[in-house]
Amino acid sequence: MEFKDYYAIMGVARDATQDEIKRTYRKLARKYHPDVSKESDAEARFKEVGEAYEVLKDPEKRAAYDQLGKQWQPGQEFHPPPDWDAGFEFRGGGYTAGDAGVHSDFFEELFGRGFAGPGGTQGRRTFRMRGEDHHAKVLIDLEDSFSGATRSISLRVPELTGDGHVTTRERTLSVRIPKGIRPGQLIRLAGQGAAGLGGGEPGDLYLEVEFHDHPLYRVDGADIYLDLPVAPWEAALGANVKVPTPAGNIDLKIPANSRQGRKLRLKGRGLTGKQPGDLYVVLQVSLPPADSDAARTLYKQMQDQLGFNPRAAMGVA
Repeated sequence: MEFKDYYAIMGVARDATQDEIKRTYRKLARKYHPDVSKESDAEARFKEVGEAYEVLKDPEKRAAYDQLGKQWQPGQEFHPPPDWDAGFEFRGGGYTAGDAGVHSDFFEELFGRGFAGPGGTQGRRTFRMRGEDHHAKVLIDLEDSFSGATRSISLRVPELTGDGHVTTRERTLSVRIPKGIRPGQLIRLAGQGAAGLGGGEPGDLYLEVEFHDHPLYRVDGADIYLDLPVAPWEAALGANVKVPTPAGNIDLKIPANSRQGRKLRLKGRGLTGKQPGDLYVVLQVSLPPADSDAARTLYKQMQDQLGFNPRAAMGVA
């Protein structure tokens, strides 16, 4: 999938105002409308320009796209970085599942999820109307989910300046992280969305939770995985070793004749909840380096005395 430069597609500068983008779109839409244009690629260009305008006309999408676009060039092979949109606050509504297939794969990869915002309201235009719900993805530490915590979280809120440019305003919220929350689940902050109209109540802010990468653990649903280095003699003979867990160190018995990649399940030691997950300890046999005469002698003795051929099952002598 190639990166799309929406500014180049529309032929506008990256610092163009929203009014300039609107005027340019109207001009291009008239030029390439399939019903009136004689251009051979009119329909494709009409769709391409419409997709670019869908992003650039929206201060929220545009602010997020601008940050992403600093790292890519048009036509460059593109894969969005994980959690590229974390920390941006978006309104409800907008792109929906019904729009799937209308836009390019590039657009749908960026804006087909998350930006719609759960709980978005499209109330009637009355004098008294509830504010829109907002949506943001946030990254937390695994330990915060494991034990619960209160954290200060900063969000970037896209806004229009008086001269029609897009900027971002930062706001900081104190957020209670519920114990046992899992990736993809939502934290609802009542009244922290858009202000209501005509005295209507404000909308809510929904925070979609993802975890920071952890130096020790991997999370899969409610389960936690830990790669545990073990010495060859610990795997072969069995041993009792100390193992780190998010709740603290524990003693773990390694069965004799354990092989590389063996999984030891610690039931109920994953993420907490009504149905707690498990902790899987994955054994990684770590070989001592042959960096001394004594070490090389031991390896030579093993070679001579054990007669071990790790490729025997492959029919290789």
